[in-house]
Amino acid sequence: MPASSTQLPDLFFTAIEQELQGHPAGMREYELIGILRDRGFFDFLPPPPADPLQLFRAHFLLFHALYTLGDRLSSSEQGRLEIGPLCIRRLPWSAGDSSLTTPDPLRTYYLDWSNLDGTTEDDVCKLIASFWNRLGKFENRDEALAELGLEDPVDDATIKLAWRRLAMEHHPDRGGDNDRLQAINAAVDCLIGKPLS
Repeated sequence: MPASSTQLPDLFFTAIEQELQGHPAGMREYELIGILRDRGFFDFLPPPPADPLQLFRAHFLLFHALYTLGDRLSSSEQGRLEIGPLCIRRLPWSAGDSSLTTPDPLRTYYLDWSNLDGTTEDDVCKLIASFWNRLGKFENRDEALAELGLEDPVDDATIKLAWRRLAMEHHPDRGGDNDRLQAINAAVDCLIGKPLS
């Protein structure tokens, strides 16, 4: 296992670039991992189904390489990468791209090699369980609305307003309960996705 991105083989970055150039509309993470595996990378991955830790390792290595490659493309003004599990694609460089720097916690996470080295199979299983718990918290719209104290008919602006009010009221920094705040956030995620402001 390489200890840093400098130990990832150049061929790995080249293979990713070739695949993205061959798929201008973008690729799904699962598809790209499969192609790279067929090209001789991710040799630790058995044929499906792989165990969660092996899948996490492949996912982390790919996203580490993607963020590293994205930084290289941006710094050389050759392009930029859109990076997500459902769409990974290379986009053309635009002069305005460099001025639009916002903190990206995912980039920070995947570029920190200790997040791979320090993750156990138990950690991966907990991450997966947490994801499914958040995803399945509300089985329908009515339950999510009730968590926010709302009923249909209601528009997105009203949902966001209720979320802001409740989030401020229940925020732990204001003496609120973190579990309640998480439930409020899960409700708005279910209804419209996280508010951006």
